[in-house]
Amino acid sequence: MTLIELVITVAVGSVVIAFMALFIVGPMNAYSAQTRRADLVDEADGALRFLARDLRAALPNSVRITTSGSVSALELLATIDGARYQDGGPLGNPALELDFTQADGAFATTVPFTQLTLPWVSTSAYLAIYNVGVPGANAYELANVITPAGTTISVAAGAAPNQNLVTLAPAFKFAWGSPGRRVYLVSGPVTYLCDTAAGTLKRYAGYAIQSTQPASTAALVAAGASAGGIATDVAGCQFSYTAGTATRNALATLTLQLTRHGESVELLHQVQLVNVP
Repeated sequence: MTLIELVITVAVGSVVIAFMALFIVGPMNAYSAQTRRADLVDEADGALRFLARDLRAALPNSVRITTSGSVSALELLATIDGARYQDGGPLGNPALELDFTQADGAFATTVPFTQLTLPWVSTSAYLAIYNVGVPGANAYELANVITPAGTTISVAAGAAPNQNLVTLAPAFKFAWGSPGRRVYLVSGPVTYLCDTAAGTLKRYAGYAIQSTQPASTAALVAAGASAGGIATDVAGCQFSYTAGTATRNALATLTLQLTRHGESVELLHQVQLVNVP
């Protein structure tokens, strides 16, 4: 083989390899991009579903949203369980009925709490009845429709089927009865804080109920909240809430956009909330 033949062979081989690379690199890049997009979709979908789970378990009419600059905050009051209290009817018994005319420290349920291991006692939870989210009937005011912080709440099994015995220390006067006799056990507030400047979506919990919504990292940390990461690489988010009526459920609309390595996805999720107090 002469030098000329060797040079020609190398040149032809280089051209062939270059063409092969064109056919291989394209599909490989497309596969990598598709994988990145799939990861982003999974992360965004998981974050929205996590948020939706908390929304569905929220105390009726307790969702509030604040947006300031690059930060959007969605707060709700998380419930542990719910039941139906006894206030008369065929099971009428003054000792077991919830009295709305004065402070009452003991009552029974006709539909029991199902998520508690009885007997159950807490000084950090709250009981709420007929929260409609307006002044005077707003659980964030810690009056009228919800027990004060530090109230000792005890739940024990009753003598009758489906009956729980609930005691409050000190006794509390609920301002209004629920048309459906619903009583909710509330664990406390939860905030989802989306900061597009920091590129994060975080969940904050473990802080006290406040009349003014804490809508920043500094305010939540000052209130004693602990944070958990939900999503990173957040490029955009939008929370909106439409209050329900007597004939229509409330609707929360959640939009989350994630961007990573030049790939971007945006997901929209809507959650219907039963807001009958």
